[in-house]
Amino acid sequence: MSGGMLHAKAILVALLVVVPALLAGDDGEAGHEITFYPSFYPQEITVRVVAPTVAAGLLQKGQLNAYLGRDPFVGGAAPAHVGHVESLGSLVVLSFDRSRADGATRCARAAHALKALAGVKAPFVFHPYPITPYHEDFLAHVDLAERASKGITESAAAFPLRVKAAASLGQAARQAGLTVVETAADVTLEEVPLPASTSPWAREGWFQAYGVYAGGLGEASSGAVDEAYTRRINGGYESAAEQANLERRLVGLLTRGCERVPVGYTRRREVINSEYSTGVENVAWDSQSGLASAIFIRTVKLKDFPWNGWLTLGVPGQASAAWNPVAGFTDATGRLIWSAVADPALIPAPYSAGWIDNRVEPRQVVTGGIDVPADAVIPDRETGALRTVGRGTTAAAKVTYRVLASAFHDETRMAVADIVYPFVEAFRSVKGRAVEPTRAALRDAVAAVKVVRSDVEVKELGDLQLMHHVVLVEVYLKHAVDSRHAPAIAPPWSPVPWQLSVLLEEAVNRNLAAFSEAEARRRGVPWLDIVRDGKIKAALATMAADFERRAWVPEGLRGIVTVDQARQRWAALRRFARQHGHWLVTSGPYRIVRWTPEITVLSVFRDFSYPRGVGSYDRYALPVRAFPGTVERAGETLMVAADVESVEKFERSYRIVRQPFKAAPAGETTMRPVVPVARYVVLAGDEVVRAAESRQLSGERLVVDLKGLKRGDYRVMLTLALDDNLVNPEVKVIPFRVRD
Repeated sequence: MSGGMLHAKAILVALLVVVPALLAGDDGEAGHEITFYPSFYPQEITVRVVAPTVAAGLLQKGQLNAYLGRDPFVGGAAPAHVGHVESLGSLVVLSFDRSRADGATRCARAAHALKALAGVKAPFVFHPYPITPYHEDFLAHVDLAERASKGITESAAAFPLRVKAAASLGQAARQAGLTVVETAADVTLEEVPLPASTSPWAREGWFQAYGVYAGGLGEASSGAVDEAYTRRINGGYESAAEQANLERRLVGLLTRGCERVPVGYTRRREVINSEYSTGVENVAWDSQSGLASAIFIRTVKLKDFPWNGWLTLGVPGQASAAWNPVAGFTDATGRLIWSAVADPALIPAPYSAGWIDNRVEPRQVVTGGIDVPADAVIPDRETGALRTVGRGTTAAAKVTYRVLASAFHDETRMAVADIVYPFVEAFRSVKGRAVEPTRAALRDAVAAVKVVRSDVEVKELGDLQLMHHVVLVEVYLKHAVDSRHAPAIAPPWSPVPWQLSVLLEEAVNRNLAAFSEAEARRRGVPWLDIVRDGKIKAALATMAADFERRAWVPEGLRGIVTVDQARQRWAALRRFARQHGHWLVTSGPYRIVRWTPEITVLSVFRDFSYPRGVGSYDRYALPVRAFPGTVERAGETLMVAADVESVEKFERSYRIVRQPFKAAPAGETTMRPVVPVARYVVLAGDEVVRAAESRQLSGERLVVDLKGLKRGDYRVMLTLALDDNLVNPEVKVIPFRVRD
């Protein structure tokens, strides 16, 4: 059969016969002490809206475990038992109106403003380059960042410059001798949040620079910028060095016309209660989103309750965005709640730009011209019905995943339909309705999907057996991409069951609401909220009852979901809504149990089919760093000594110790990787000629092999990473001459 619509029975054979185990499960038995404890440490999480001044008092009394978003003790001293973590806050930029001045004038005025701002005490770190030390790709831009800073100190013509700036930025501008005005300004000094995106490159500096600087470019500049950007995301390069040069060129193009000019960045400072008894420990945070992150929820534990306990988090603002799983939870408080309630396929690596496995595990990435199996499927763009791709279809990349299945909160079991339905949603067109960006990206990336087989993995725990179901799925991609980020482009995953997705799609199709805020505003309908909006919940109840009566199955799942299975799914969803008062069913580690405008309470979901247990992400708690020491040349290699940090714990406290790196004795293994990785970029003039990393050891030193360089003078920019921690790297620049 080639390219036509796949018959319902054929779909059933192609997709369901290989995964019968997904239709049943085993929660294990109660009353046994076992080594696997599903979900994460706290048994209950309370997210409480608290003003900063009130939060300071609650932290002093030990009544808050952490305060997210800002430092309530700013300007004053925090108690001894209150610690803090820092992450990248926002970017500070000068924004010019293109209609008021040409490029040369804008750049001259920007130089004057930057020189004035460079010497003042400001609420931001002065850094006149788009990529910061909080971005992993900063290493490839160190020379350009230093050049930008050095250029500020050179003489710049004085301009009578009128600056618009709010609050503390205005104070910094006045201290710099700039004229601050409310109207008729020549330039605006402002904070810009990091661009929100679900892209695989969302945490890369070059990608964020594009999001911040590309919007205001003129037509002449935007064409070159878009060409470089498209080439980068579509893998239009042959080597890591060519990739680095492309990113450097893109960043240079973005700021060349001075429509927006980088000034610096702010640091977010958040506090945690580390008191001996009532505090928390084992804290990981994200270098760009801080404590409001999936990694924090998955590591933090109470000191008095190492395996359970009640975690209370303070936040400065209410959850103002709607709560829906497609385009909701977009404010800071909502993102925190969603990070606990839902499981992503992959979790952003907290201290770099990569990804760590969560509910899908990438097992293989293959690039190049790939023949797609004829029985792989793709949804029809009109109906969403799955059809085989037939013979002759090729792809630029293939990613093979292990999907870790489990129970949903409504006690139904994850099945193949839940895995493939996100692709159906993304491909099916709906006239008159904008496609959500995440779904559009999925549709544009995927060439085909194939469910290969199901495995049942049994964990032997004494006299207990825990059965975990794993589905092997191949996703074929249209465009080439580097193997590191390929798994994050289109993972086969949805945190919600297919029947909830269908119900919400139908509510949107009937014009009862819209998934995103922008689409709701455009269409003049409510922003879909399936937890707090009474009218929406009532409408969903009516539709769900009708779907249960009809055992409704969407076109894209017919032949995959039987009538009995559909009726059971709709009944379970309705039962959950009656019991919990909302419709947000997920497969995540926590579920919403109570909410008011001021307080949201989340309860742990300890189902033994849940594949992640306490301690799964402990390696990311208390991040440690590595530092390059002496560097000696040995022929065509560099021998790099290293200092490394380690955590020394005693009772309920710890300290981080820095000491020279010592390799583990031969044959000895440790629980935590302790070997630093050397990352380096080799420059010939302004061109990157090599970008690589090395884990090779010679005794206690890392070996950086520079063989193969042509005759000439080079600079090697080198840093060390420990456990992929590349935040604020210490970079050495080493001259390297090749004589013949």
